[in-house]
Amino acid sequence: MKKISFIGMGNMAQAMVAGFTASGKVKGSDIYAYAPDQQKLAGNCGRLGINQCRTIEDAASICDTLIMACKPYQIDDVLSKIGVSLSGKSIVSVAAGWNFDRYKKALPEDVRVQCIMPNTPVAVSRGVLLVEEENDWQEEERQKLFDILSSTGRVIEIPDRLMTAAMAISGCGPAFMDMIIEALGDAAVKNGIQRKQAYELAAQTMAGSAQLMLDTGLHPGQLKDNVLPRRNYHKRSSLFRGIRSEICLHKGSRRDSKRLTLTFSLRIVFVRLGKISLQKLI
Repeated sequence: MKKISFIGMGNMAQAMVAGFTASGKVKGSDIYAYAPDQQKLAGNCGRLGINQCRTIEDAASICDTLIMACKPYQIDDVLSKIGVSLSGKSIVSVAAGWNFDRYKKALPEDVRVQCIMPNTPVAVSRGVLLVEEENDWQEEERQKLFDILSSTGRVIEIPDRLMTAAMAISGCGPAFMDMIIEALGDAAVKNGIQRKQAYELAAQTMAGSAQLMLDTGLHPGQLKDNVLPRRNYHKRSSLFRGIRSEICLHKGSRRDSKRLTLTFSLRIVFVRLGKISLQKLI
């Protein structure tokens, strides 16, 4: 993996580049990128300190490892243009819906394929990188990939049949975590805390709680009970019943948008939890 080319430079690709270069495992001068919007690409490449490719053919020819980071529906067209020129090279794919078998049917036989799925926290070296078990990379090459990926987060190998479920957790999960932080922050602001500080409190609390579970190996239920002892269960049960009632009421008024209902319901839950917790502390 001496030279890496990205096809596509959206949010995920930018997060990966930022993580790679920040870790020192890959130099910006060894990373190339192509995207159809050349003006936008120029800005992103300049900010990230990587090389801009004017054509997709240039990106494919200059690298030994190509990272497919474009939209899944664009891949057939991309491979029709550069598939032959990838002969003898390696592909890392971050495209949902494209697994090892699908790539092997579309590419020359000697193109090596490894499918992965990172999440956006790789930009700050705190990501999750799912790696599909099925691949045809050489072992030494794969270990080097793992070394680079592990510098941006936790690498977890997953069978192909479980990738979709795992992606739902690690790929979409950050959005739900952000929503919890936002809601707890709103609760803090309601109680007089400055918004910036409120978000800092909520974010660090989440980060610390997650790290505590990872470091100790304790069940999250046990860690929850350490904060909310069993003697307070009856109080919590009453609280949760009230939350469920409010959620049901909210559902009835938002039948036209299930996604919006979920968003508002979660915000109601955590704003109320945050507000009650803060009131107990004050």
